[in-house]
Amino acid sequence: MVGSQPPPRTAPYDALLLVSFGGPEGPDDVMPFLRNVTAGRGVPDDRLASVAEHYHLFGGRSPINDQCRTLVAAVRDDLAAHGADLPVYWGNRNWDPFLADTMAQMAADGVQRAACFVTSAYSSYSGCRQYRENLFDATAAVEAAGATTPRLDKLRHYFNHPGFVGPVVDGVVAALGRLGTGADAARLVFVTHSIPAAMAAASGRHPDDPVGGAYVRQHTDVAGTVATAVAERTGTAHSYDLVYCSRSGPPQVPWLEPDVNDHLEALAADGVPAVVLIPIGFISDHMEVVFDLDTEARATAERLGLGVERAPTPGADPRFVAMVRELLVERAAAERGAKPVRPGVGGLGPSWDVCPTGCCANPRAPRPALCGADAPDPAGAVR
Repeated sequence: MVGSQPPPRTAPYDALLLVSFGGPEGPDDVMPFLRNVTAGRGVPDDRLASVAEHYHLFGGRSPINDQCRTLVAAVRDDLAAHGADLPVYWGNRNWDPFLADTMAQMAADGVQRAACFVTSAYSSYSGCRQYRENLFDATAAVEAAGATTPRLDKLRHYFNHPGFVGPVVDGVVAALGRLGTGADAARLVFVTHSIPAAMAAASGRHPDDPVGGAYVRQHTDVAGTVATAVAERTGTAHSYDLVYCSRSGPPQVPWLEPDVNDHLEALAADGVPAVVLIPIGFISDHMEVVFDLDTEARATAERLGLGVERAPTPGADPRFVAMVRELLVERAAAERGAKPVRPGVGGLGPSWDVCPTGCCANPRAPRPALCGADAPDPAGAVR
């Protein structure tokens, strides 16, 4: 327990589950991992082999699992330091530890109700509802084997939580400092994962709010919030843009643009002398950061003669770790019928606790998903 403060109340939760994407941990894992990622899409192995080369540049190992291990350990330590006796589990969508295996362990341990922290801060099918589908699948598999699984609640989107935004602001200020004399004229280039345009349009859309577009709207709001905070800290207002990386899929399908490399070409043509690359769409320095930005985009900038620095992601920054605990305590209070304070910066306000019916619809076909207003359990009851 920190100081004289009482331990945080986490009831009705008796566990926290970190839910992530997963990544290969050695060369033999790469192709099986990529087949898991693209399962059901008919992507041939020759196309996967070209993506596999990105991983082989780093020894066939994605950084993401190690970063999840670091985050899980930090969250455990933070909870313990604040007097919260709560186990922390971890399960992945695409690689070991798989969610179904983790769910089986939670069932064996007698967990009754768990809060789920997903390592994606924004609204979209791939960043939210697909994880909710994964949770349904994992729960269904374990219950089919005769076990009783815990009730699961997904913690809210945290793209505008101070614990996420604060470390980003500090990282941008530090990156500008490393640019030296070119810092005042540098452009801030906020980068996130590209997704299909139709998926972006459907993000946050549901029958009671048909507008959609939450993915871009949320990123745009955070980028503006960070740029404003950086200007206040440095005394210099920097122009900024939101761009995308890691596009995949058939070329005839529109994805969000511009690509970060194309954008760097345009900035250099306009006479911009330097850029700070800010991976605003990612919570840690995984493959889209170390390859798409640190390798490809940096090479593009250097070829163009652009000064370039890259801001870090929050990773295991103590403020980000504390945010996980704060979101857990906030949701626990709400489930007990209280009205907790919901920290948020920028213009959009805090996100909902429970995803509305039909939100961020599956672009291929409807599938059951947990942690939403329309969520059945594997036996068919609403939970």
